[in-house]
Amino acid sequence: MHMIKIKDTKNLLNKVPEVTIYFWIIKILCTTVGETASDFLNVNLGLGLAGTSILMGVFLIVVLFFQFKANKYIPSIYWLTVVLISIFGTLVTDNLTDSMGVPLEVSTIVFSVALILTFAIWYAKEKTLSIHSVFTKQREFFYWSTIFFTFALGTAAGDLMAESLGLGYFVTGVIICAVIISVTVAWRFGLNSVLAFWTAYIMTRPLGASLGDYLSQSQEYGGLGLGATLTSAIFIAAILLTVVFISVTQRDLVARPSTKPITDTNRYSVFLQVVVVVSALVLSSGAGYYWQHTKLQNEVKNSVSQDSSQEGSPADVSQFGPLGDLSSFKKITEDTLSLVSSGDLTAAKTRVNDLEYSWDNAKARLKPMSSKKWTEVDNSIDKVLRQLRSTHQDAEACKTALESLLTALS
Repeated sequence: MHMIKIKDTKNLLNKVPEVTIYFWIIKILCTTVGETASDFLNVNLGLGLAGTSILMGVFLIVVLFFQFKANKYIPSIYWLTVVLISIFGTLVTDNLTDSMGVPLEVSTIVFSVALILTFAIWYAKEKTLSIHSVFTKQREFFYWSTIFFTFALGTAAGDLMAESLGLGYFVTGVIICAVIISVTVAWRFGLNSVLAFWTAYIMTRPLGASLGDYLSQSQEYGGLGLGATLTSAIFIAAILLTVVFISVTQRDLVARPSTKPITDTNRYSVFLQVVVVVSALVLSSGAGYYWQHTKLQNEVKNSVSQDSSQEGSPADVSQFGPLGDLSSFKKITEDTLSLVSSGDLTAAKTRVNDLEYSWDNAKARLKPMSSKKWTEVDNSIDKVLRQLRSTHQDAEACKTALESLLTALS
């Protein structure tokens, strides 16, 4: 029988919190902050994707140092690490997508494989994936590696569903909620608690992103209009209050780490459950992707056919670029440029919101037509957003970015 050699289990303290309602509340708040805070630093403060990634990476390394150095679970350090890993995981996926042009499909698959390998190595080394037994440096290393990959995977999968497949954040949120509810019901009926926990943990990332998008989007586009800055501030404050509460009440402490090994019978049962759950997720997501992707391709073909018939001949259609008619985006850009030229930067900042919303909604339709051209225009739009939403706006820099965007749209 496998035995875990520990000199004195009474003196060992778990390095992660107990899974309570407070755990899930803070986790969802952290995933939302990961989305909105990265946008705030990248766009509103004008740090750019690379600058934000470097800054957050340095902060994360520093906080991880203190997390590993601590000999017990400390709420403030632990949850600060989760917040920073949430932001950094989001930025890693965004860098792969926006800066390196890696398709979200590829990122989703790569991070899924990386997560599975991490679980496999963790289990091979420790014979358990339970977060109730994270009381050694090696287990803590596996734990935080897993957390990172869950955030990166959640970002890639969430963006793939909401943006590339055109489902939108509301529909994506509903789907994710349905999956989490199904896992919770299955757990109540005997699904292994560790398997249920990690499945739900992964799913909360796109759920938090959907919530953040709903809160930050303007009322005109179906959101509450709080903006990335205010949304981030509200959620960070909520995280702080909750962390203070659990620090005082100690309601999330694990009294004693679990050292009980899994029996061969239980191990076989859990293995079957893992196969069933993973197969169900892969088959359902694969079928959903195929159906939605095919639907989008047919819509693109129909759109091109309609444009061709309206213009009279394919030759007339060729006057447009590889993304077709982008005149609506050019109109918003020209309006914004006129406002900047007249010195009304506040109105220009408001008008450019229409550009961002319209472009994001058109992603599922435009990107399949020419991924290269879409990425070029998308990067130009990001530069415009950074300039106009910067804390210290520069009118000339805004004009230059808008003029470059017009060139890309043309």
